[in-house]
Amino acid sequence: MSNQMTLTLDPGLSARHRDLRDCLAAGVYQRGLTRVAGQIDLSPSKLSEKLSGGNGDRSRDIGLAEFERYLDATGDLTPVHYLVDKYLRDPSLQQAEAIARVAQLTEQLTAVMQAAGLSMQGPARRGKR
Repeated sequence: MSNQMTLTLDPGLSARHRDLRDCLAAGVYQRGLTRVAGQIDLSPSKLSEKLSGGNGDRSRDIGLAEFERYLDATGDLTPVHYLVDKYLRDPSLQQAEAIARVAQLTEQLTAVMQAAGLSMQGPARRGKR
């Protein structure tokens, strides 16, 4: 018997973050640096330093043990979803999601422009009758 898992991913998650560290930092700062630092046994200044990357200084990197402690302590699986989105997504599915998102944004933009009294017609169309 095999276990199956269903993931619901936030479309474009990997596009919203530069890298895994950026995704992790967003989660930490959203939950509060001091609070998360205490949950994973780091000082706030040390955690902040590790999240900044330290310009290639390996002692300033987030380690895998710290990463796992973050996941365990916060229950925030967004960084894992980021990795899945970045490395396991079917490119054709990503394109379909992007097209759907463009359609959604177009509808929202149209509604906002109408509320502002603006038209979606370009300047060339205004003069035509």
